[in-house]
Amino acid sequence: MATLIVSGIDLTTASTPKKVGTLIAVAVVFGLINAFLKPIVKTLGCVFYILTLGLFALVVNGLLLWLASWSAGKMNLPFHVNGFWPAFWGAIVVGVVSWLLNLFVHDDKE
Repeated sequence: MATLIVSGIDLTTASTPKKVGTLIAVAVVFGLINAFLKPIVKTLGCVFYILTLGLFALVVNGLLLWLASWSAGKMNLPFHVNGFWPAFWGAIVVGVVSWLLNLFVHDDKE
């Protein structure tokens, strides 16, 4: 969704099956980066989270998306984020889409 909405987030492949495969691979990379690095960054940057009332999370998510783009480039995946601001806005789009999906798909724990 972010590739469609945010200019500066590019998926440079022509065929639909390759696009789907690339998006799945990037989602796995982004998920792994979030699983391993986000808790560390949250712990080290907890003061910034408190001072900004949680808005620092948008910056962190943008930087993690940018890192996922760099990792995808190292894996020769045709996915690229062209700088911090596209990553920032892309992280907002990913967050909103995730929130909307969570409205419809309920967790059994609740």
